[in-house]
Amino acid sequence: MFNSSSFAEALHSDGPAANLAEKLNLYGRFVGAWTFDATRHLEDGQVLTGRGEVHFGWVLEGRAIQDVWILPARNTGAQASLGAWTFYGTTLRVYDPGVDAWHIFWSDPRTQYYSRQLARAEGDTIVQQGADGSGASVRWSFLGITENSFRWLGERSQDGGATWRLEVEFLARRAASI
Repeated sequence: MFNSSSFAEALHSDGPAANLAEKLNLYGRFVGAWTFDATRHLEDGQVLTGRGEVHFGWVLEGRAIQDVWILPARNTGAQASLGAWTFYGTTLRVYDPGVDAWHIFWSDPRTQYYSRQLARAEGDTIVQQGADGSGASVRWSFLGITENSFRWLGERSQDGGATWRLEVEFLARRAASI
């Protein structure tokens, strides 16, 4: 019989691996619960909005950060302003000292959307670049980062990164509890 608490115990870590703590803080500063206001810009000009939640935690002996992004937030119920736009997915963020960058693996089994990216700090911004399952270039960025807030942008390029179209914006605030 499966013991879910043993799985959670094996996955979860109390903090970063000591030998990588400084580098791991790039995403480690997000550990905890957040709420966010979401805006999605569709190609036809329609704009969808709603409220979501995200949770970040240390995993795999403190060598990675895993998060869970949920839209709509579990405590809000259905949100008509979202239309059919929903997700319940997870990101595994693993620092690679060999390239001084992060491997980013996004997976959303609800929508069957997957993306693999490479991330680095660019000044005060974290930029993740890669591709999704359709072959389109994607760029996801954390910017305006403070202890209790950040802005997250999701952009897509159909021309190999020559031009980018803003698809998604999240304005996140650290939550006391969700």
